[in-house]
Amino acid sequence: MLAREDRDGVAWLRIDRPERRNALPAAFWGRLREVTAALAADREVRAAVLHGAGGCFSVGADIDDFPAAEGAEARRRFLVEATTALEELAALPKPVLAAVHGHCIGGGLELTLACDLVVADRTARFAAPEARVGLVPGVLLAWGRERIGDHWLRHLALSGEPLGAEEARQAGLVNFVVPAGEHLERAAGLAGKLAAGAPLAQAVVKATLARPGLGGAVESGTLLQGSEDFAEGRAAFRERRAPRFSGR
Repeated sequence: MLAREDRDGVAWLRIDRPERRNALPAAFWGRLREVTAALAADREVRAAVLHGAGGCFSVGADIDDFPAAEGAEARRRFLVEATTALEELAALPKPVLAAVHGHCIGGGLELTLACDLVVADRTARFAAPEARVGLVPGVLLAWGRERIGDHWLRHLALSGEPLGAEEARQAGLVNFVVPAGEHLERAAGLAGKLAAGAPLAQAVVKATLARPGLGGAVESGTLLQGSEDFAEGRAAFRERRAPRFSGR
C-alpha cells in the first residue's frame, strides 16, 4: 500500500497498488501516519520522495472503500484520519518531494499539496473531480490559495477537468516538468541536494512557512544563529569545503 526504501539519506515512499492504479483505500491514511512518524524520528533520513508504482501516481480514493453507507460518524472519522495524515506529512521537519507521472487525481492531488516540491513528467494529469460526483475537494479548497493561483483553483474545483503537466506548472502545482519517464531521476537529484543541506535550518524553514509573519523570522534566526549547523556552515564556507551538518 505504501512501501518505504531508504537510499543515501533519502526515503523513497512508493504508493504500491498498481493493479488499482494506486487507488487509496481507507487504511492508507493510517499507514501514511505511521511512516511519517517514523521518518520524523529517523536521523539518518534527510529527505523523502513520494511516488507511484506502475502507470501513474494515484487516481485518488478507492471508491469501493468509502465509508458512505456506514453513517455520519464513520464518514467523519475517515475524513479526520485522512486530513490528519496530510497535515502530519506537510509538517514533517524534512523536505518531501512528490514525483508524479500519469494520473494524479483527488486524494493523489491532495498528497502532492502536502509535499514541498513537485516534479512531474509530461504524462502527468492533475484533477480534482469531486464536484462531478457531488462532493468538494476540501483539502484543495483549504490549501489551494497558499499554493496556486485563484483562477486555476476555481477551474480545478468547479470543472473537475484535468490539467496537463505544463498547465499544472503554470498554476503553481508543479515546480519542474521533465520528459516522460524522467520524474524519478530528477527527484533523486533534487532530494540528494536537499539531503545534503542543514536539517535544522530546513525544519525551521518549514515551521516558519507554516506560521507566516516577521515574528517567525525573528525566532528562526535567533534559534539557528546559535546552532552547531550554522557554526559548521560558516566554517565550511571559509574553508571552501562541503559542510558536514549534524542537525544540531
